[in-house]
Amino acid sequence: METFRGKTPEEILLSISRLHRGRLKVYIGAVSGSGKTYHMLREGQALKQQGIDVVICAVSTMQRPETVEQIGDLERVPSIHWHGKEGTEKKDLNLEALLKRNPEVVLVDGLAHRNRKDARYPTRLDDIKQLLSHGISVITTINVYELEGATELAKRWTGIEVRETVPADTLELADEVVLIDVTPETLLTRAAEGQMRLSCEADIYKRGNLAVLRELALRLVAEGVNDTLEKHREEMGLLGPSGAAERILVSAQYHWNGSIHVRRGQQIAKRLNGELVVVTFKGKREMTKEEAAFKRSIVKLTEKVGGSFEELPLGSRRALPKRLVDYAIEHNVTRIVMGHSKQTRWQELWQGSIVHDMLKRTKNIDIFIVADRAEHEGERILPARMTRQADDPYRRLSMKEVEKRIQQIKRGRLKVYIGAAPGVGKTYTMLREGNDLLRKGVSVKIGLLETHGRKETKDQIGALDTIPRKVIDYRGTRLEEMDTDEIIRLAPEIVLVDELAHTNVPGSKYKKRYEDVLEILDAGISVISTVNVQHLESLNDAVEQMTGVRVRETVPDRILRLADEVQLIDVAPASLQQRMKEGKIYAMDKVNQALGNFFKTGNLIALRELALREIADDVDERLESLERKGSLRGPWRRREVIYVGVSSTPKAERLVRRGFRIAHRLKAAWYVTYVQTKHRKQPDDLEERLEQIRKLTERLGGTFEMQAADHRSQIADVLVAKAKEYKATQLIIGQSGQTVWQEWWHGSLVKKLLRLSRHADVLVVADYDPNLQLQPGQE
Repeated sequence: METFRGKTPEEILLSISRLHRGRLKVYIGAVSGSGKTYHMLREGQALKQQGIDVVICAVSTMQRPETVEQIGDLERVPSIHWHGKEGTEKKDLNLEALLKRNPEVVLVDGLAHRNRKDARYPTRLDDIKQLLSHGISVITTINVYELEGATELAKRWTGIEVRETVPADTLELADEVVLIDVTPETLLTRAAEGQMRLSCEADIYKRGNLAVLRELALRLVAEGVNDTLEKHREEMGLLGPSGAAERILVSAQYHWNGSIHVRRGQQIAKRLNGELVVVTFKGKREMTKEEAAFKRSIVKLTEKVGGSFEELPLGSRRALPKRLVDYAIEHNVTRIVMGHSKQTRWQELWQGSIVHDMLKRTKNIDIFIVADRAEHEGERILPARMTRQADDPYRRLSMKEVEKRIQQIKRGRLKVYIGAAPGVGKTYTMLREGNDLLRKGVSVKIGLLETHGRKETKDQIGALDTIPRKVIDYRGTRLEEMDTDEIIRLAPEIVLVDELAHTNVPGSKYKKRYEDVLEILDAGISVISTVNVQHLESLNDAVEQMTGVRVRETVPDRILRLADEVQLIDVAPASLQQRMKEGKIYAMDKVNQALGNFFKTGNLIALRELALREIADDVDERLESLERKGSLRGPWRRREVIYVGVSSTPKAERLVRRGFRIAHRLKAAWYVTYVQTKHRKQPDDLEERLEQIRKLTERLGGTFEMQAADHRSQIADVLVAKAKEYKATQLIIGQSGQTVWQEWWHGSLVKKLLRLSRHADVLVVADYDPNLQLQPGQE
C-alpha cells in the first residue's frame, strides 16, 4: 500500500524541477571493451524507432565492427577534435551545436573525459549537466575505475593509474545506472581475436585484474541499488532488513572482550560483504578509567575496520534488549553480534537473560553469539590464519585423481547467463552469442529454446539450427522435452539450452534440466544456458522474504560454481516494467497481474541487488580459487567447521540453506544433524520430512546424519557432543517456537544449547514472518 505521508515544500519543488530536467542514464563497465558503447547505441536505435529525436556526439567505437554497425542511421553532431599532450586524438562535445539542435536525447561516450583548455567547461560531466538543465536527456558510459574512490581501490589492487575521473557521487545524479557485465574470459577472447584494441594500460587486461575490476563494478552498482531499495522501503513505510544485503550490528561492552566482538563482527561483515555498525551502551554513572580506555580502543578499532560507532544512553540493564532490537530494526540490521552470557541458570531466572529477551523480540534478525574462548581455552585473541598446503608437483597422482582430471579435460565448457527476473534479456543475449560463434565457424545448435512469444527473442535465432524436441508419451498424453540423446549423437561444439532450473516433464530420463546439461557436458559438448537468480537453491528463503513468492523450481548452487563463466544481464527495474507494459515479456492479459505481484518495484530492486551481490561473490570465489591475493574480501583467517542442528519442521530446510551459504563463504566443512527421541510420539510424515532434509543437505554438498536420544531433555547434550566431535567452530540453530508455558514445563532447548556451547560461536537464525513489519518499539 502506498504511503500517505505528505510531501515537504522542498520535495514538491524538487519534483517540479525534475519535470524540466533531462534524464541521465549511465552504462558502467569494468573496463573498455565491455560493450557499454554497443548497448548505448542499440538503445539509441530503439528510441529512434519509437519516434524519439536522438543524436550522437563524441562517440568512440574504437572501430569495433559490431559497435560501428549499431550507429546505423543515427544523426551525428560533429564533435570538436583536438590532441592531448601524449599526442592522442580527443573529442569534446560541441555544446553550442547540441543546444542549438535541441534533440530529445544525446548519446555520448566517456563521462570522465576532460575537455581542452579553452573549452567553456573543464569536464564532460559539466557539459552533460548543461544539457540536462536545458531538458535534453543524455545516455553515456563510464568505466568503474574512473569513479573517485574506486580509482584508489583499482590502483591498490591492479596498479593502474587513472588520469581522468569524476566525483564519487556522480552516479547519484543518474536516473538510471546499468551495469554491462562481461567475464574476463570473454574480454580476453575479444582481445585475442582483434575485436578490441588494448589501451596503453594493457596491464588492466590481465585475467586477475579484469576479475578484480569486475567485482568492484558489481559491488559498486549493488551499493547504489541498495540505497534505492532502502529509500523505496522507507517511502512504503516498511522497516527492517529487505533480505538483499547484510548489515552487521555488534553490541560491545567497555571490557577487554569488546575488541574481540568488533573483530569477529568485522570478519563476518567482510565475508558477507555487509556494513558494520558498532554500538555500546552508557549508563548514568561515570565511566572508570579502565572503561574509558576500552572505549577509546573500541572506537579506534571500529574506525580502522571501516565500521560506524555509536554510544547509546541506557536507563537500566533490563531495558537493553528492547533498546538494542529497536535500534537494529531502525537501521535495517540483518545480524546482531554479541558475547555469550556468563550468567548461571539461576542468575538467568532471577535477573533475566539479555540474549533470551532479545530472541523473544526479534523477527527476521539473526543473533550471532561469539565464543567465550578466554574462559574455556585461556585465549584472548582470535585463532591463527589458515595455512594453505601447496600441491607437491612430484607427488604421484592416484588412479582416482588421474581419472578425475582426465574427465575435467574432456568435459565441455559451461557458460551461464543470469538475471534478476524474467525478461531481462538472458535468452536474447545467449542467441546473439550463438550467432556470433556460428559466423566464426563454430558448430552451434539450439538444444532447447523458450521464447515465450517474445518477437525480439525470436528475431535473434537467425541462422541457428534447432534440434527437435523429444516426444514423450505419458499416460496417453504426448509431451515434449529436450532431446539429450539426439544432442549427444549430433555432437555440436556448443549447444544452447534455455532455463537451467526447469523441471522436466514426467517420463523424462532426468527430473531436472540441469541433469541433462551435466550429461551433455560429460560428452564433451559445451553448453551456454540461462537462469534467474531466484532459482538458486540457497537463495530460496531470501527470495520469499523479499517477494512473498516461494519459487518451486530450483537449481543447486554447485551448478553455478561448476560453470566456467557466469555473466549477469543487468536491467533497471523501471526499464523492465516498461518492457512488461509493452507486452515484451508476458502476454498483455497477464501484464497487470505481474506488475501487481512479482514485478512490483520493490521486488525488482531487491532481486537486482541480490543478483549483483551473488555474482560479485562468485567472482570473488573464483579469484580465491586461483590463489590470487587480490580477492576484494581478503583471505579468511579461520579454519571453520559449521554444525547445523535441525528439527523436523519446515524451518529445517531454511537452516540447511543458511548453513550451506555460510559454509560456502567460509570455505568450511558443514554437517546437519537431527536428534530423534525414543519416548516421544513421532508425526506420521517424519520419514518423508527427514528424507527431504537429507536430500537438500546432500544436494548442497553437506553431510546429514541422525542421532538418538532417550528423552527430549538430552537433545542439547547430543548436539553439543557431536559438534565437539567435529570440532565445530560455529553452531547454527533455529529460533525457539515454544511458548512461555512450554519452556517452563519442558525447558528451553535454545537456552540449554547456549549454556553448553559457550566455547563455540552460535548463530540463532530468526524466524521469518512475511506479514510482520515491525515498527521501532513494537513488541
